[in-house]
Amino acid sequence: MTDERIPGIDPSVPPSGDGCMECLAAQGWWFHLRRCAACGHIGCCDSSPAQHATRHAQESGHPFLTSFEPGEDWFWNISTDEYYDGPALAAPTSHPVSQPTPGPAGRVPADWEQQLH
Repeated sequence: MTDERIPGIDPSVPPSGDGCMECLAAQGWWFHLRRCAACGHIGCCDSSPAQHATRHAQESGHPFLTSFEPGEDWFWNISTDEYYDGPALAAPTSHPVSQPTPGPAGRVPADWEQQLH
């Protein structure tokens, strides 16, 4: 069911996991996490080396991303470069608080700050 107030946001879809799907598969790391508001895909932010969240949004045609960081509650439309207030999404709304930022634990290089975009 798509949210009628903002087409392209489906509040009933749970997140795909607790970390960037592509980074986890490639033994990579991320700075912050973003969630696709249409399908729940979790990807890494544009400051991360691989920038998987925006790539997913562009390739899938799902323009709305939301933060998947604890304590953050915003939506971003990559097509219009605008912030939105959106509906409550299916839980969980962030990665586990015990998961470090950047993450995941054990994969972040010592020079991670020099690798950010």
